[in-house]
Amino acid sequence: MEHQYSFKIYSKTEQLPDRWDTVANDNIFLQKIYLDVLENSAPSNMVCNFIGIFKNQKLIAISISQFLDVNQLETFGNRDQCFKKTIRNFIFKNFSSHVLFIGNNMLTGQNAIKIVDHENTTLVMQMLKLAIDKLKNNFNKLGKKVHIISFKDFDENQVKSLENSIFPNYYKFSTQPNMIFKIPDNWNSDADYINALSKKYRDQYKRAHKKSIGVEKRKMNLEEIIKNEKIIYNLYLHVAKNAPFNTFFLPQNHFSVFKEKLKDKFLFYGYFIDNKLIGFNTLIKNNTSMETYFLGYDESIQREKMLYLNMLYDMIAYSIKKGFHEIIFARTALEIKSSVGAKPEKMFGIIQHSNSFLNKNMARIFNYLEPETIWQERNPFK
Repeated sequence: MEHQYSFKIYSKTEQLPDRWDTVANDNIFLQKIYLDVLENSAPSNMVCNFIGIFKNQKLIAISISQFLDVNQLETFGNRDQCFKKTIRNFIFKNFSSHVLFIGNNMLTGQNAIKIVDHENTTLVMQMLKLAIDKLKNNFNKLGKKVHIISFKDFDENQVKSLENSIFPNYYKFSTQPNMIFKIPDNWNSDADYINALSKKYRDQYKRAHKKSIGVEKRKMNLEEIIKNEKIIYNLYLHVAKNAPFNTFFLPQNHFSVFKEKLKDKFLFYGYFIDNKLIGFNTLIKNNTSMETYFLGYDESIQREKMLYLNMLYDMIAYSIKKGFHEIIFARTALEIKSSVGAKPEKMFGIIQHSNSFLNKNMARIFNYLEPETIWQERNPFK
């Protein structure tokens, strides 16, 4: 019997087939519970779709797409120097404002597609290409021409499966690395971590710990997150707007929706001085990995109390104590994450512009779309 392949595009999690979570397996970011968070609290300039790929009407692969309308943003980020920022903003506003990501632009790592073991990857990718064409047509009908299609955050082996005849004329790129902290099996507490540090970085740990005197850290429940929502959002915005580049901003209800849907798989920690919330960080339990998520803080207090560095140490201590195998620290603040022991893992993607001339020059244009960060790797261990 000849196999019949097909695809379906879904806009709501309630439409997803029963087998969806079976295919998603151990990746929470492809499971319905997380996709429900996206559906209810995605950035206002983002449209999420979920793609199912079938063989003989049986679900064998799933994927997520995010359409971003960058024109809706007031700012892309304020940190870069004026001239470079002006050029980048011009490119985006005029030629690249409608971006279709295959994957999740809010996370770092391969959260784009999951294929059932032993299925034909090439045939699945052919179906995915047809689904992308369908999505492009759907957005065209809404008057939103897709300028750029991008697959993001694959490792070197995974990106090879995309670099074939199915996706010709795509430019292969490498973004900033994913910072990953591997936890040795014989570590049981933060004491094991501290003992493994060289003198220089053990002194850094002690100095940061001393600076944090007077700061109280508390795990916050759903009611507390809702009560402090406005303060939380302002702390988040302060950090987000000072990033070198943004393609979206979270809505104010994002963290409360996350806590409501994921419950104890989503951790929200508030940092207080005299009962005033001055910072927060968030973590997501993803099988044996602990994933760091968005955070926020008051910059003046952050510097004085070394708040960000202490947050990193807190994340490490909690993850060791709870038996996680690794911490996914993502791709911002590379050097400071390196100083606590995270190692860079190179990530790749492919990208195509709808304009053939611009697509031929994508290697040059990409430097403006994805600003490079120069940083020095550290090794804090003995």
